[in-house]
Amino acid sequence: MDADRATGVALQFKALGDPGRLRLLSLIAAHESGQACVCDLTEPLGLSQPTVSHHLKVLREAGLVAGERRGTWVYYRLIPGALTALAATLNAGLSSPHGSTVPA
Repeated sequence: MDADRATGVALQFKALGDPGRLRLLSLIAAHESGQACVCDLTEPLGLSQPTVSHHLKVLREAGLVAGERRGTWVYYRLIPGALTALAATLNAGLSSPHGSTVPA
């Protein structure tokens, strides 16, 4: 993995390193339309709208969610394949003959 790719992957893992952001991903994925508005996410998380918006910004900048403005609200959805690609990158690095292995 080159340095630029490692930086991007680290940004994604850093975004996933917060329990609130993990819960946001879960809530968005579980929403009946696969999309959720900030207004749908504040109450289940017990966080203020600005805090939820900040977490969503971090997830968006990491390439894990995308947002679409509709009127005064932004609706968020998971970027298809983003988490699968992240897992594949990690798995490829662990199974590489030149990479280090993680002891069982």
